[in-house]
Amino acid sequence: MVEVHPSEPALHQGAVSGRLNWMRAAVLGANDGIVSVAGLVVGVAGATTDRPVLLTAGTAGLVAGALSMAAGEFVSVSTQRDTQRALLETERRELEETPAEELEELAQIYVGKGLSDELAHQVAVELSAKDPLRAHAEAELGMDVDEVVSPWQAAWASAAAFTIGALVPLLTIVLMPTGARVAACFVAVVLALALTGTLSAHLGGAGRRRATVRTVLGGAVAMAVTYGIGHLVGRSV
Repeated sequence: MVEVHPSEPALHQGAVSGRLNWMRAAVLGANDGIVSVAGLVVGVAGATTDRPVLLTAGTAGLVAGALSMAAGEFVSVSTQRDTQRALLETERRELEETPAEELEELAQIYVGKGLSDELAHQVAVELSAKDPLRAHAEAELGMDVDEVVSPWQAAWASAAAFTIGALVPLLTIVLMPTGARVAACFVAVVLALALTGTLSAHLGGAGRRRATVRTVLGGAVAMAVTYGIGHLVGRSV
């Protein structure tokens, strides 16, 4: 009898893909924190040099942004989790009510992947004998039953990533001397965005130069615009 485990590579790829998705989400969250808070504190710095005001504005932006990211991620991932659970429950019910049809369906999936009818049926039987729900979830739904997404984990990770990114412009603008604040913040943000752009491109398999330039340019424009607005509003008040 031929021993075949076709689900193992797919499960490994799914785990790797899941980790990459989390890493990409973390990088993007950090990037959002950098740009959002940088735009805020640089805009306020265009209107005032008062350190407590800058600290208050930056801290408020950091907390509000982190909570917003966490809430949005929680809602989004909760919906995804509910969908996954519903699909698994449907599959579990079908396995209980029509096991023969489900076995044939699983076998046909492997036939479609290139196995002969006999070998596909053998694989389906062996996998179903061990853990039918896992076998069908992986083959039909592309899911690992042990990796249903966690909304709380996603929320905390998103908030943490945003906070880490936001601390770069906030600490720079608050700790630097008055005359060098804006310039130092601009440099720190550009360097941080270059890092997140490079990491994002690497994780996504895209060209690093273009992604990095795009990320840095977007952040630079945001800071220039908010500084100009802050300067104009501060002078008119």
